[in-house]
Amino acid sequence: MVNESLNQEESNDRPVPESEFQADTSYSTQPSVSIHPSVSGHPSVSIHPSVSGHPSVSIDPSVSVHPSSSAHPSTLAQPSGLTHPNELVKEDSVIKVSKRRWAVVLVFSCYSLCNAFQWIQYGSINNIFMNFYGVSAFAIDWLSMCYMLTYIPLLLPVAWMLEKFGLRTIAITGSALNCLGAWVKLGSLEPHLFPVTMVGQVICSVAQVFILGMPSRIASVWFGANEVSTACSMAVFGNQLGIAIGFLVPPVLVPNIKDQEKLAYHISIMFYIIGGVATLLFILVIIVFKEKPKYPPSRAQSLSYALATTDASYLSSIVRLFKNLNFVLLVITYGLNAGAFYALSTLLNRMVIMHFPGQEVNAGRIGLTIVIAGMFGAMISGIWLDKSKTYKETTLVVYIMTLVGMVVYTFTLNLNHLWIVFITAGSLGFFMTGYLPLGFEFAVELTYPESEGVSSGLLNVSAQVFGIIFTISQGQIIDNYGSVPGNIFLCVFLALGSALTAFIKSDLRRQRANKDAPETKVQEEEEEEEESNTSKVPTVLSEAHL
Repeated sequence: MVNESLNQEESNDRPVPESEFQADTSYSTQPSVSIHPSVSGHPSVSIHPSVSGHPSVSIDPSVSVHPSSSAHPSTLAQPSGLTHPNELVKEDSVIKVSKRRWAVVLVFSCYSLCNAFQWIQYGSINNIFMNFYGVSAFAIDWLSMCYMLTYIPLLLPVAWMLEKFGLRTIAITGSALNCLGAWVKLGSLEPHLFPVTMVGQVICSVAQVFILGMPSRIASVWFGANEVSTACSMAVFGNQLGIAIGFLVPPVLVPNIKDQEKLAYHISIMFYIIGGVATLLFILVIIVFKEKPKYPPSRAQSLSYALATTDASYLSSIVRLFKNLNFVLLVITYGLNAGAFYALSTLLNRMVIMHFPGQEVNAGRIGLTIVIAGMFGAMISGIWLDKSKTYKETTLVVYIMTLVGMVVYTFTLNLNHLWIVFITAGSLGFFMTGYLPLGFEFAVELTYPESEGVSSGLLNVSAQVFGIIFTISQGQIIDNYGSVPGNIFLCVFLALGSALTAFIKSDLRRQRANKDAPETKVQEEEEEEEESNTSKVPTVLSEAHL
């Protein structure tokens, strides 16, 4: 009966290769082998709850179970109706990665791209929308800054929703709002309907709150320990690509012409395209997104499931994060860097037109160069982190190089050579935009096992706050004193961020969780029929267990 119960329980909880099953049954027919409290530490005894298919059954193939055994109750085979009292993780011996993870991160990147495009589509042709709606440059700037402003009060409610309802619900809500905002803007194709386009943009800005905190969460929930940084970079990659397209496409689709009817026609083409794309992506999110894979992809994620409690105080998690000095420093430094990037992106068209009149298309191309270079920087940084795990060192080097790139860019704008601006802007973007996924992953390391949604959300709040401050301040400086003083203003704060980054200690908690746990073999979920795809955590029974 014990053997039948064991076999039934293991087949219900995890895939067991036939060869392993036979080995177990052949050994279990030997009644002479039993476990007794006086026997401990023997090499042939390998018993621990974490290696069994069922929490109450933990037997090494080399040791049989006999009804007369006097082993510790936690190590005996028990009837299937009983549950081990110390059970923490269901199937924690099985570590697998799902092939669906690539589809999930790809779809997320695409609708993040669509939302980011809508953020910058007005700023990249700032002067054209000023003429069409008859409003000031500051009013057009608010079409970008509303993204930053909306994020601040909505972060905590949305982060709570992420913990309460999960990835799928948040993804569907974000893509639905993004789609709705895109279609609302089609009702603003008259010069007097600027409030309507503002409403559509505000809806898209609410969608952004459901998007920005997702990359590190998707990476942790769906990807293995050696893939998380690369996956996070890929998720951020979509947002950056959207900004790049937002710099490139609007100047091409909406030329700078005086005829209001023709201008409205060109604007409508852009709005219809983005509305159609947003609708398609909403449908794909419904089809592709799942809450989480069947098995945890890493030991750290498995432990995170065990540590999670449904009645945990959300506010207490935030309090713990703010007691973490290293994380607080990272929140400040990340906000300074990302805020500088937001200000630079919003005001780029104004700066370039000031030095190169009539070059709206090239202003967009310079923005494209900044973001494309940053996307390469982000991917390279993510791959490097997965290989080296040097989070502190990489973050500091990238931050310092961002400062150097900003200084060089500042003093080459006045040379009146457009090709030089392209080169210096690309160098700046490689490090400035490449820093963004580094901050997300470093935050997860410093705050594990706290929720990735909360830590990345606080980083983004800092970015939005500094983004609003920098955009308004630099815009006023540019209008009154020129672009060079405005860029020097950003350089000062980037220098401050570099100095503060040097004080962050490299407290890599998630890496320690992966290293402290016994090594496991990461497997593909779809190949679970093969013997090599059953991953166990080998442990040895010590005297303390008996």
